[in-house]
Amino acid sequence: MALFACCAVLPVQQASAGLFEDDEARRHILDMRDKMKEVEQEKADKASLLVVANQNEALRDEIAKLRGQIEVLTNQITTLENRQKDFYLDLDTRLKKLEPQQMTVNGQAVTVEADEVQSFNKAEELFAAGNYKGAVTAYGEFMKNFPKSHLLAKAQYQLGNAYYLQGDYKNALKNQSAVVRRYPKNVITPDAMLNMASCQLGLQDIDAAKKTLSELVKKYPKSEAAKGAKERLAKLG
Repeated sequence: MALFACCAVLPVQQASAGLFEDDEARRHILDMRDKMKEVEQEKADKASLLVVANQNEALRDEIAKLRGQIEVLTNQITTLENRQKDFYLDLDTRLKKLEPQQMTVNGQAVTVEADEVQSFNKAEELFAAGNYKGAVTAYGEFMKNFPKSHLLAKAQYQLGNAYYLQGDYKNALKNQSAVVRRYPKNVITPDAMLNMASCQLGLQDIDAAKKTLSELVKKYPKSEAAKGAKERLAKLG
């Protein structure tokens, strides 16, 4: 009877042990599943972060490109604005050159046409550069084209000087004499008379030079040219 009881108890204990082992296995499986889910979630999170990082990198590249394009466009706009300003300044300058200009000639404010000023300045530039032959032509053209110009007396005076500096005393004397004859009240006339005397000396006509210098002192005694004339007369004796 006791043997039977023992035999009856053994299967029950074995069954309980089996049940215990199954529960542990289930828990273990569940734990593994949870850990696998965590791992999968971590992988998913990492993958998401990688995607976000790549997206951020792409955005940074795109922003850098846009900034570069903006900089290029800004430079182009600045260049266009500067060109536009230069264009208007150039246009304004050219228009002003075409407008009559106020000038002071012989101590008086006068209005001179733009093309008249350009023609005279051309001759003056040639004279200043030492191109006396070219200056003679330019002054001659000016006098021909603008016979009523306020600058005519100075043009003829400078024409005489251009001839003189080339050693052409005859034509120099002719033009300085014309200044004295045509513009007796012009401030440049005393200097023209002094230049006449220089031309006459160049032509070896000393008597004529003395006469011109004496007339200069008599007609324009307060001029600077008269002082020079007195000094020359003293040297000529």
